[in-house]
Amino acid sequence: MGVQMRTKTEETVEEPLIENNNKESLQEPVKPEPLPKRQIIWSTAIYLTTWHVLAVICTVLYWKNVKLVTILWSLLVGFTGQFGVTAGVHRYYTHRSYKAKTPMQVILLACYSVAGQYRVTDWVHDHRLHHKFSDTDGDPHNANRGLFFSHIGWLMQRGHPEVFRRSKTIDMSDIDKDPLVQFHTKYYWFFKIGLCFVLPVLVPVYFWNESWMEAIGISGVLRFVIFTNMTFSINSLAHFWGTKPYDQRIRPVQNMALAILTTGEGWHNYHHAFPWDYRAEEYGGNMTNPTTYLLDQFAKIGWVYDRKTPSVDLVRQVANKHGDGSWQEVAEPTKSD
Repeated sequence: MGVQMRTKTEETVEEPLIENNNKESLQEPVKPEPLPKRQIIWSTAIYLTTWHVLAVICTVLYWKNVKLVTILWSLLVGFTGQFGVTAGVHRYYTHRSYKAKTPMQVILLACYSVAGQYRVTDWVHDHRLHHKFSDTDGDPHNANRGLFFSHIGWLMQRGHPEVFRRSKTIDMSDIDKDPLVQFHTKYYWFFKIGLCFVLPVLVPVYFWNESWMEAIGISGVLRFVIFTNMTFSINSLAHFWGTKPYDQRIRPVQNMALAILTTGEGWHNYHHAFPWDYRAEEYGGNMTNPTTYLLDQFAKIGWVYDRKTPSVDLVRQVANKHGDGSWQEVAEPTKSD
């Protein structure tokens, strides 16, 4: 059975929320109060800097002697965690772009634990906030504040006052009521340390006699830093360089290189135009979107269902009305379940 095409009656591209100015008096304009000084979160800044310094040191010291199988294992672990981010906290928990049965939810949470990122509730909240107020002061990683800030700097300092104010508008009731997410949150550190750091290091040591330092340095530290930065790059690079075939009014762009590195998340202009599409791309399931391919395979056994996609007419309408002219209509691919 092919993927059911669902037509939305309205465009889902959200406009930044702009409040009306108070025009009660034109005699003496009120001077706006200066924003509070941005405070660096030194514990987080030191934590993130330390990881990156360690990654460089581990590369220099251990790359020459590490076994090829350990490198391949590290890539497998990294992309497993990436699947937990892309298919899990992003497409499923944040956007609810498809439905998943309990075994699939367990897989998504386990894979996300391998990535070693922060709690599901925090990740989902920040990403919903990002979409609702994208590239404004209400966006936690506002790209208008620069590449470094949108990539990693936003984690190193207190958020803009608008972020805290807009946070109150984000509905998290579905996440708060999800028993598996709450269980994962309760034992967050156990899952993170065990699946992100302990297991990836123990396997090379005990299965093919890799040395402890090579296993820790390459499969542990370097793998974690590289794949974490892949996720960060969607907040940064995918808002700077690329085309805008679907909506040129927004910053997110289409970037094939990022799509390959992030298993399908680099088609960012499309994703912001249609955030509820489970493919995060107009045409999913190929080498530039392996996340979609895997979701389609799980759909064949019934663990993934109700995959949301826009109709071809809606995509055409949005691209012709708001795109930069680079969109080209392609025959809709046929999918079989």
